[in-house]
Amino acid sequence: MSNSISVSELYDLQETIAADLLEGITYPWEVLPKIHDFIISLGEKLSKDIFEERGDHIWVAKSAKVAPTACLNGPLIIDEEAEIRHCAFVRGNAIVGKGAVVGNSTELKNVILFNKVQVPHYNYVGDSILGFKAHMGAGSITSNVKSDKTLVVVKGDGISIETGLKKMGAMLGDRVEVGCNSVLNPGTVIGRNANIYPTSMVRGVVPAGSIFKKSGEIVKKY
Repeated sequence: MSNSISVSELYDLQETIAADLLEGITYPWEVLPKIHDFIISLGEKLSKDIFEERGDHIWVAKSAKVAPTACLNGPLIIDEEAEIRHCAFVRGNAIVGKGAVVGNSTELKNVILFNKVQVPHYNYVGDSILGFKAHMGAGSITSNVKSDKTLVVVKGDGISIETGLKKMGAMLGDRVEVGCNSVLNPGTVIGRNANIYPTSMVRGVVPAGSIFKKSGEIVKKY
């Protein structure tokens, strides 16, 4: 189980500008405290033919679409062909991948969105990593702090891994589909190609290629 939640099992690193940050890392949440410095380092090396600096440590691809009502705070990289829609709120420490969509009233903070990720309607994504083509339905959110404020522990079938982090949202593998109005609790890890039913309350590890219907009812996709 612990191997199934590793970076290599969750993500295709060819689908993110943050590949160098994740390369050689065992568990994806290990990079959450490093996103800030990585963006600043990478941003200064980006091609000025492709990217423009729009503020303090804010790099936006010239082919990206950013609504005038969006609020952008650095450090931030918005990759090519991405779309930041009306009233999106990026609080900083964010990497938005190629062709990704950040929708109306969606809030991002300390995240990596791989290429083609969609968080298009009223989503909160904090201290999280979303893999290639992952999609969060309208109103679904990542909860990134436990109610008792203790450090987050990733728990699954026979595993319990201390992250050492007070803030950790969700790690979504490539092509994960999260149904509308779902809550992904702190320390949630969802394997590649898994589906989450709408209005779900998810905690712990959801195996790759499965369907989460409710707590205790996870079935294999066929």
